[in-house]
Amino acid sequence: MEEASLLTNIHYPSDLRELPVEQLPQVCDELRTFIIDELAKNPGHFASSLGVVELTVALHYVFNTPEDRIVWDVGHQAYAHKILTGRKERFNTNRHLHGLKPFPSPDESEYDSFTCGHASNSISAALGMAVAAAKGNTKRHVVAVIGDGAMSGGLAFEGLNNASGMPNDLLIILNDNNMSIDRSVGGVRELLHQLQTNPTYNLIRYKTAQKLYSWGWIGEEGRRAIIRFNNSLKSLLTRQQNIFEGMNIRYFGPSDGHNVVELVETLRKIKEMKGPKLLHIHTVKGKGFEPAEKEATLWHAPGKFDKTTGEIIHVDTSNLPSRFQDVFGHTIVELAQKNERIVGVTPAMPSGCSLNIMMEKMPTRAYDVGIAEGHAVTFSCGMAKDGLLPFCNIYSSFAQRAYDNIIHDMAISRLNVVLCLDRAGLVGEDGPTHHGAFDLAYLRPIPNITVASPMDEHELRHLMFTAQLPDMGPFVIRYPRGRGSLVDWQCPMKEIKTGTGRKLKEGRDVAVLTIGPIGNTAAAAIREAEAEHIGLSVAHYDIRFLKPLDEDLLLEISKAGYSRIITVEDGVRTGGMGSAVLEWMNDNGYETKMVKRLGLPDEFVEHGKCDELWAICGIDKESIKKAITL
Repeated sequence: MEEASLLTNIHYPSDLRELPVEQLPQVCDELRTFIIDELAKNPGHFASSLGVVELTVALHYVFNTPEDRIVWDVGHQAYAHKILTGRKERFNTNRHLHGLKPFPSPDESEYDSFTCGHASNSISAALGMAVAAAKGNTKRHVVAVIGDGAMSGGLAFEGLNNASGMPNDLLIILNDNNMSIDRSVGGVRELLHQLQTNPTYNLIRYKTAQKLYSWGWIGEEGRRAIIRFNNSLKSLLTRQQNIFEGMNIRYFGPSDGHNVVELVETLRKIKEMKGPKLLHIHTVKGKGFEPAEKEATLWHAPGKFDKTTGEIIHVDTSNLPSRFQDVFGHTIVELAQKNERIVGVTPAMPSGCSLNIMMEKMPTRAYDVGIAEGHAVTFSCGMAKDGLLPFCNIYSSFAQRAYDNIIHDMAISRLNVVLCLDRAGLVGEDGPTHHGAFDLAYLRPIPNITVASPMDEHELRHLMFTAQLPDMGPFVIRYPRGRGSLVDWQCPMKEIKTGTGRKLKEGRDVAVLTIGPIGNTAAAAIREAEAEHIGLSVAHYDIRFLKPLDEDLLLEISKAGYSRIITVEDGVRTGGMGSAVLEWMNDNGYETKMVKRLGLPDEFVEHGKCDELWAICGIDKESIKKAITL
């Protein structure tokens, strides 16, 4: 006889806590099946979510959420969390326009304690919450869950350093789905685990230290030394020590992250302990779905798949344009074969940005530095200082975290680093934390750098070729996620003179100025507008370089007598290409009232398919056509 479904009756964590602990493994099995069933037809972040099912159940079972805080890092681990916190019935809308958000967001649920689209922020945010709770005498537990490589980010270590040096009761859970647990299993590991988590031992240890301190027999350092005795004993027995123990953060583990009953027991034992503590658990990314366990990177976000056979459903792309990231990946190899100074750098995105092509063909000349965007830029600057020519590829949204490095280390010293900003513009279902909305605006004020955006794949190749020529200095190339406009992307590469745009089409009535691939959408809008309005004549200019601007081209446009000038960009209107055009015209005494700027609004754009979002933001073909024909 089939077991009755438990997940059916779990709508919130309070329902979960009504169950005996012995039933939690069944809840985990049902939750994992639910995730597999849903993501097979509604794609999302797959392998990471499967890996934390038991941890998620244990956390919501032991802690009184949402009063107790769980801060997830990174957000693509949090699907099981969403399902258990009132969103199970709407989970089929995940990542859809107006549906569930792709990552945890306090705007969506009180159970989402903090926004977590970018990695490595959980410890800092959770520490702040723990300190706030203590200041307000609020009885609240705070847990930071960090994993999927987020511990490689510098912010995580800044948070750890601060947590070790101030009074707090923060619990950090390190979800380790990469390092082996083998050397830590066995009798000694079990003995230490029991000792570390035994409430009587910990109470005696703590009370003894406090009493000796109050009697004046030991100082503050002595008190802390006794409290850290457990760590010293562990180091003695295993002949090992870790960074957390060295930072005065109590360390537990590693534990089996897929034994939900053991996790519950451990969390119950350590939850009331005073001071910062870290529980190290070992999990398998993709747990419970064999293909994902074997190839976790492929199954990070696989798209649609057959849940029975494990076959990813591929769409025939042979007749489609190439993806910009693939053109980058092949082109950097082609350039590096001729220029021995070229190296590639990426912060944890080799397959996403296609630097993995170079890693396979030239493994000694490509570097994945982990989730560390600021380091990626400064590391590249160090190489450039001593003669190498780094192509540093960072997603536009993530490059925001390297802003100081771009200014201080790259631009001031005029170092020839080629900063390739992938995923520039709206990226679709990943939403506001991942949209590359701000790069044009935040790069434009920086001296000494070149900022360019190719309209198509051939232009990308030409710009990459140009960027590696002698004495180019800091050179930024931004391009979007996904496919371009050319099926045949290969072409001989040539230099494009820095700071030159181009006139793509003659016209006498209206001028449309674009930068980047949005120019293809504008070109289609111009064709339709002229076809529908006989006699209308529209000029089209590809600005191409935001910095330096092509002042000769702007002079031509300003003197041509157009009744209207329309600027179009896949970036924020505030401070972007349209603003640059307006400023130039104003500074040079030309009429600016006929200029209409199209771009992203002064708000965070939600998630959805790109064509849906372009329409909402007024930069789709119909919106551009309407602006032309008004």
